[in-house]
Amino acid sequence: MILSAEVECIIYDAQSLKEKRSVLKRVITRIQNDFNVSICELDYQNLWQRTCFGLVVVASDKVIAEQTIQRTLAFIDSFPELERTDTVLEWL
Repeated sequence: MILSAEVECIIYDAQSLKEKRSVLKRVITRIQNDFNVSICELDYQNLWQRTCFGLVVVASDKVIAEQTIQRTLAFIDSFPELERTDTVLEWL
């Protein structure tokens, strides 16, 4: 089973692209190290306070894929610098 998620976030404290990328690098690196999930920035690369992540998980069972994505989304929510505004899940 393949589950993808498109996650839009706002980064309130970023005053430059350098600050935004610093936050994103920390989030992406932690997710790649802690979860079995592929992640990248999909959109809004040139906006200071907005981003869109793409997450993909491949698992042998639907329940495992769903649990992994939900844990990853909860982890994203744990960052005080980010606010998750919109999430779209899609089974492939």
